[in-house]
Amino acid sequence: MENQVVKEENNQEVTAASKNFEKILRSSMELPYIKIDRASFLRKELSKYFIADVVDKAIATTPAQAGISVKGLEQIAKSCINNETSKVTAVSAAAGIPGFKAMAVTVPADVVQFYGHIIRVLQKLAYLYGWQELLKDESGELDDETTNQLTIFIGAMFGVNSATAVLSKIANSMTHNMPKKLMSKALTHGTIYPVVKKIAKVIGIKMTKKTFASAVGKAIPIVGAIASGGVTYTIFKPMAVRLKKHLADLPLADVDFYKEPRENSDTIDIDFSDIDLSDDENKNVADVESEVITND
Repeated sequence: MENQVVKEENNQEVTAASKNFEKILRSSMELPYIKIDRASFLRKELSKYFIADVVDKAIATTPAQAGISVKGLEQIAKSCINNETSKVTAVSAAAGIPGFKAMAVTVPADVVQFYGHIIRVLQKLAYLYGWQELLKDESGELDDETTNQLTIFIGAMFGVNSATAVLSKIANSMTHNMPKKLMSKALTHGTIYPVVKKIAKVIGIKMTKKTFASAVGKAIPIVGAIASGGVTYTIFKPMAVRLKKHLADLPLADVDFYKEPRENSDTIDIDFSDIDLSDDENKNVADVESEVITND
């Protein structure tokens, strides 16, 4: 009987964490700076290192398809990560200054800002490594496709195995010039919903731990600013680095992938039902924090 009560309490906590993640995601999507325009971003960043013809082709197709290697993108990717890390750390540190009395206001706002910059950096990395536009517009609309897409990418940043497996499946199933409508179909395939639901639960649990750590950091004015900024830095940057490494290893980022003849398909039917969900909830946010960051 006691075990059953504990199990029910745990289930309630998990459900609450999942709903909290969705709430934060929706709030983050309402931030005015959330959307990264793919074409503008690629043109600005790639023009620093590559000629106009290469940049134009990268925008029309993908950087790898334009002949830009993962190594050639490394400095840009690191710069994007460092830039977003600096911004979110500064915001978090500023939110820590008021101290304990303002925690009820600053902690939720800080978390929304944190995930806002998470969404920004994942867009930048995705576009560098071969993915097309992730957000449809700047209205903050969260339809199923956008929700699933963001949940999967954020899950991969947290090191959720099922999230990285989904990204790998999609990347390995894509052909050279797959229409966006087919990508949309893959992200709303019936078998993806149980996987996304599980990923959202795991993110929600990890997010709750991040919120608590941030709250502790904010308890003391001034000192709280340093602590809060430090907590944000140690979580945000490893998450971005983790995603960069995974995306860089996928075929969409591989120049050689586009040299092989492939037939473009009018359909895409990816079955996600075989993805193992068993050990995701055993992972801890410390797994992300303890990751060694190299090549800063």
